[in-house]
Amino acid sequence: MTARQDLVDLVAAVQAGTAPAPDPRWRELAVEPGERVRKAAVLMLFGALDNVPAASDKLLAPADLDVLLLQRAQTLDDHPGQVAFPGGGIDPGESAIAAALREAEEETGLNPAGVDVLGTMPELALPRGNFLVTPVLAWWAAQSPVRVVDYGESAQVFRVPVRDLLDPDNRVMATVSRAGHTFQSPAFTVNGVVVWGFTGMILNQLFEQLGWAVSWDRTRLYGVDV
Repeated sequence: MTARQDLVDLVAAVQAGTAPAPDPRWRELAVEPGERVRKAAVLMLFGALDNVPAASDKLLAPADLDVLLLQRAQTLDDHPGQVAFPGGGIDPGESAIAAALREAEEETGLNPAGVDVLGTMPELALPRGNFLVTPVLAWWAAQSPVRVVDYGESAQVFRVPVRDLLDPDNRVMATVSRAGHTFQSPAFTVNGVVVWGFTGMILNQLFEQLGWAVSWDRTRLYGVDV
């Protein structure tokens, strides 16, 4: 069984209604029905993208398997400095897949013709901004260079080895305090950054549904300043 086939099988299971249950933390997140709900999509692009080796020596995933991420610019009003998947709002008349590919091209310069879209996952609520976000799973059919296209939008674009993401040594629970409430979410410490919040939750859930996840210490807390 290959990583790509695991992703294909998960999409099929989602469509058939037989996929593993999502992370229960998502039940705590919801959009405000009284406000305008905005639709968005993100591209979760996996593949053997380059020859950058995993830092981890644990045999948790193929050494060359990685996923495309970016770090948002610190000057942005929404989620400054956070790590995210390429993506953004869905334009009127546009599909989630088309939006994810368009935004990824605009943000990372990738060639959409080289992206093999495997399917979509169920919408997830992102309360901040009142978004419903559709994750689009994809695989590199033909590699193309990626880079920061606009430094006003992104600080860096990078491909992180999945093995490093799965390594228990790189797993923490991110804690954020707002308005007297503390929120915790699964997170990853890789590439000199912390992948937390919405993106960390999506990755954590995906790895668990794929059966790739390994046990890690959820009592290790990492405070995030926002």
